[in-house]
Amino acid sequence: MFTENMNFNMPDNLDFDVEFEPTKVEDKKYVINGSTGEYIGVVGNGFTCASHGDFFSKVVDTTVSTLSSEQLKNANLRWRTAHKDGWAMMDMMLPNVSAKITTDKHETTVMKRVIALHGVNGTCSNVTLFGSIDFFCLNGQVRGEHSKIMRKNTSNFCLDTFADELEKSQQDFTVQAEQMQRWAETSLVTVDVKALLDTIMRSDRKADKMFALYNQEVSQRGRNLWSLYSAFTNYASYADERNGFNQRNTGSDTQDKSLFMREIEVAKWIDTPVFKQLEAA
Repeated sequence: MFTENMNFNMPDNLDFDVEFEPTKVEDKKYVINGSTGEYIGVVGNGFTCASHGDFFSKVVDTTVSTLSSEQLKNANLRWRTAHKDGWAMMDMMLPNVSAKITTDKHETTVMKRVIALHGVNGTCSNVTLFGSIDFFCLNGQVRGEHSKIMRKNTSNFCLDTFADELEKSQQDFTVQAEQMQRWAETSLVTVDVKALLDTIMRSDRKADKMFALYNQEVSQRGRNLWSLYSAFTNYASYADERNGFNQRNTGSDTQDKSLFMREIEVAKWIDTPVFKQLEAA
């Protein structure tokens, strides 16, 4: 179905069968790239997984089955990889599934986003997350834990069962947009945002940088909860001089994965009691 609805072009380096070979340790086995013969991991004997191609095509099929042809127009896929292609991320952006978010100073549009993570070498479970993209700054926005479907790679894992759960859990984008609009209408004029960030992040240095980012967002969007959230997503979208949160170069191929982990960090921040208290105010 996916080939009829959108252009599914998975990178060639991810299109390989997964092979296994026993190690000298009794309960471990090697993970091998079936196309190149490269050893890309060591996992337990109970580990099993679908190939990247089978997993991602199933996620796309399941997602597009809930959308109309008009909603699928201009859909775009981006890919990130790490750990010798053992870890992969598909970022599906759907610009025709969108909503406007308006503050007293600014208006922006957000579009639906579906992220799928897959690991064939023990670096990641089977994960799909639902979020959005802010058109104004192109910051990624992964929502809270309620927007995640995850199943580990074990002998009991079934790709079809995962797809069934994914279909049942497709988030209502309209409901998400309504919550974001409430954030835009939640004033932080009387809130000590710096103290709040100290509590959430438990790092003075990170809180100082985030407070500076928040004030940049305030100049555009106003002093509200949406600006604070936008500062969070800026942190998760860039790792350079644009926001001061430079990513350390370790010389490995894990930079893409490390940047995505910031989005997971943001999801945890908005699930903290202090953030939720502001949301409910």
